[in-house]
Amino acid sequence: MKYKFISDNHTHSKNSFDGNDSVMMMCERAASLGLYSITVTDHCECNEYYGNKDNIDYKKAIEGSIKDTAKARAMYMNKLKVYTGIELGQPYQNMEAAKEVLSFTEYDFVIGSLHNLRNELDFYFLEYTPKKALELLDRYFEELTELVGTGCFDTLAHLTYPMRYISANPEITVNISYFQKGIDKVLKMLAESDRALEVNTSGLRQVIGKTMPDEDIIRRFRELGGKYVTIGSDAHRWGDVGAGIEDGMRVLLKCGFTHFTVYEKRKPKLLPIL
Repeated sequence: MKYKFISDNHTHSKNSFDGNDSVMMMCERAASLGLYSITVTDHCECNEYYGNKDNIDYKKAIEGSIKDTAKARAMYMNKLKVYTGIELGQPYQNMEAAKEVLSFTEYDFVIGSLHNLRNELDFYFLEYTPKKALELLDRYFEELTELVGTGCFDTLAHLTYPMRYISANPEITVNISYFQKGIDKVLKMLAESDRALEVNTSGLRQVIGKTMPDEDIIRRFRELGGKYVTIGSDAHRWGDVGAGIEDGMRVLLKCGFTHFTVYEKRKPKLLPIL
């Protein structure tokens, strides 16, 4: 492999409601690919933590993820760095839940995500029209500032997440630069608080066809003083572990970054791309 420290910092095991495979299988795949590290970041949708229509027991799922990750770390000690992480969805919508979950263990890495706006379903389930797409994106970038303002995470995941689904409708064309003011506000908040921006490579496997965010936004983050960037496949099955990570590294190089970041005990660790 061209890159020495290939790391996948965003993965989901079957402890996530939409995950498919065990932590051990995810780590086995990472080791077989020669990855330097993997971080298991199973879901906690904070706005649904104390009750949801699908009867998901997030506490039980998170505790299972922590336990399984500890076992995998012991198993792969000499082959692969295995980090304990979590993806906090919508923490600003229920900070009590976020604080409770963060007390469960000493995490290595915490992802902050926005999958659904207040009083809305996940963007995955919404139906879009050109007008509605613009309205939702406007709200999305506004609520992202609330998320960043919580300060309870290490990296902001898949910026432009709604475009993953809006792009699937060929009748809707959105120029994301229309929201540049809102994007810049989010990026400045991240940079000024020394938090990371994630390069999520799952878009390379989907209709959107590019990382989330794309090169223009990643380059803008650097221009605004952003120092830390993480890379994650957002794998929900063993076969996607590591998918697109090398492509993500190439994007970072094009945007002027020489290092990417992994987190150990919530502390950023800069690793050279080349």
